[in-house]
Amino acid sequence: MAVSSVSNVSLSAWAYPAANATSPRVEQAAKGRALEEDTASSDDTDATSTSEESSSDAAGPKRADGTPMAPEEIQLLDQLKQTDREVRQHEMAHQTVGGAYAGGASYEYEVGPDGKRYAVAGEVPIDYGPVPNDPQATIEKMQTVIAAAMAPADPSPTDYQVAAQARQYLLEAKLEASMQRSEMEQARSDGAAATSSTATPSADESAADELAA
Repeated sequence: MAVSSVSNVSLSAWAYPAANATSPRVEQAAKGRALEEDTASSDDTDATSTSEESSSDAAGPKRADGTPMAPEEIQLLDQLKQTDREVRQHEMAHQTVGGAYAGGASYEYEVGPDGKRYAVAGEVPIDYGPVPNDPQATIEKMQTVIAAAMAPADPSPTDYQVAAQARQYLLEAKLEASMQRSEMEQARSDGAAATSSTATPSADESAADELAA
């Protein structure tokens, strides 16, 4: 403690040379009182701050007008916050998986006891129509649409309906693609047979060629 007091006097003298005219003992006593007052003031401030924090914590959530909420309002607020998180996660899952086929999310809100808005329902538009005259593109699109519709952890009835319709389009596109492949293979087969028939002479033509020779 003595070392600290001497240090304080020395620093004061160093910063303010005129302090040399003052008795070191008097200045030391003054410094001691000032230090005690600063410490007391700091303790009072800390105590006040702690008291205010404790009072704030004890008060809990407040209404929009700043008054404390009733227990049932606090319960409602907790439910709204949970619903808001779930709704936003649900729609985000649709958007993330749907990619280019998914639009922006829109929400329905409810105002909580705290005066803030919380999402209680939402939707994401998605294009699940088939690609005209392109069954392969339709197949790829429907696979994405089905994945997007079923992406949330808890798909809604509408999600199941979209997925079901997309599966129907998917089956139709697969059938169309299969028919196109069959037609192409048949055309190639017919073309190959025609080429082979043209290139190979008949038996009569071969005999005529021999007699002419």
